[in-house]
Amino acid sequence: MSRSFRLAGSASLIVLLGACSMTPAYETPKLKAPAPVAYKALEGWKTAAPSDHIDRGDWWALLGDPTLNALAERVKVDNQTIAKAEAAYRQARALVSEQRASLFPTVNLTGSGSKSGGGGARNGSFTGGTTGAGGTTAGGTTTGGGDQRYQVGIGASWEPDVWGRVRATVNGASASAQASAADLAAAQLSAQGELATNYLGLRRADTEIALVKATVEGYQRALTITQNRYNAAIAPKSDVLQAQTQLANAQATLEGLAQTRATYENAIAVLVGEPASGFHLAADPAWKPVVPDIPVGVPSTLLERRPDVAAAERRVAAANAQIGVARAAFFPTFDLTANGSSTGSRLGDLFQSSANTWSLGLSVAQTLFDAGARRARVAESRAAYDAAAADYRQTALSAFSDVENQLAAARALERQYAFQLTASQAADQTEQMLLNQYRAGQVAYTDVVAAQATAFAARRTLIQTAVARQTTAVALIQSLGGGWRQT
Repeated sequence: MSRSFRLAGSASLIVLLGACSMTPAYETPKLKAPAPVAYKALEGWKTAAPSDHIDRGDWWALLGDPTLNALAERVKVDNQTIAKAEAAYRQARALVSEQRASLFPTVNLTGSGSKSGGGGARNGSFTGGTTGAGGTTAGGTTTGGGDQRYQVGIGASWEPDVWGRVRATVNGASASAQASAADLAAAQLSAQGELATNYLGLRRADTEIALVKATVEGYQRALTITQNRYNAAIAPKSDVLQAQTQLANAQATLEGLAQTRATYENAIAVLVGEPASGFHLAADPAWKPVVPDIPVGVPSTLLERRPDVAAAERRVAAANAQIGVARAAFFPTFDLTANGSSTGSRLGDLFQSSANTWSLGLSVAQTLFDAGARRARVAESRAAYDAAAADYRQTALSAFSDVENQLAAARALERQYAFQLTASQAADQTEQMLLNQYRAGQVAYTDVVAAQATAFAARRTLIQTAVARQTTAVALIQSLGGGWRQT
């Protein structure tokens, strides 16, 4: 058997060995305790069916606010945090393509030409070369008296992935890219949730400002009444002072709410990628808080919805692939090379068979001693896998806890709102009755002040609770990964 056939047979055997893999079989890490079949906060509480015509990605549409819908679309395009995450995802995808290229041979094409002369003749030479994926090969220059020579060559090299090192690297990069995609989804969900929360905070401030303005007007009328009664020597000076104090406190509250609104407005400007100094949202007098009903699936479906959970699981897969990369270092590497060249004194001679030469090569490399470095790298990769698995489990447990917390808050706020609505209505009636009795001289003004303060606080609390129900619904949607459908 000729040497070339033996070499070809060895190469074929190496290719067949390429089916080997040092990467452990991957399974999604299990939680220490099985996922519960239902959320405990759901007992005795059933939500309505969702609006199926609304796409899962546009969950904010459930709040029924066109302005919020328009702002959310701007976040998708102009938010810089999302832009950064999108760029990281594209970088991760490019890395997968780069790693996958290692599975294929590298081919180089080279060419050179030279011309020389002696005596008083002019001398000149030129060389040329091309660069391939595996490196740069420069053409050689030969000189001789009055000679010219041309050379062209092609070469290829390939390291067969015998032990699965390259495949493990590619798989790890692919898992990392998938984790990056989940990070992008998480960044989008976070930015959209933050937008909705800030927007609801701004609308709550608008509603409170309108309430306080109406209250200031009422306190101003009360001050006028007490001032008239004092001027008529019917009421003491203390009534006037109490009315002034109450009015001033309400006016101070109005200034604080204006500051709060400005803070929310500036935060929204950042989220939509616009300078705060040029961004403005007008108040909407017709705005009413809409609390969506969010159906909740069983906890096992949560792992498919939450992008942070998905990202954590993909990082476990990437860490598992790195174990295979580290283990493959214990085995030899093979390198196959093939080269062909043609040399002639004229360009036409390059295409004659007598000018052609070729070679095939096989090289093997094996590390014999590294003082335990490879073993340490395997131990390091296994520890990294355990850390990633623990992070995945912790992320999943936190996801379940988030949903439970938001469900409990939603249920409590629903009941609380009903009680506060009753309290606010009663306080309004009490305020009006005492004010009428004061005008008739039947009660002291201190009773009116106390009733007004109670009614004002009840009205503000009712508004705050209504918006808190909305923000809790937003937080629940985020905890569910931005959706509610099983599909």
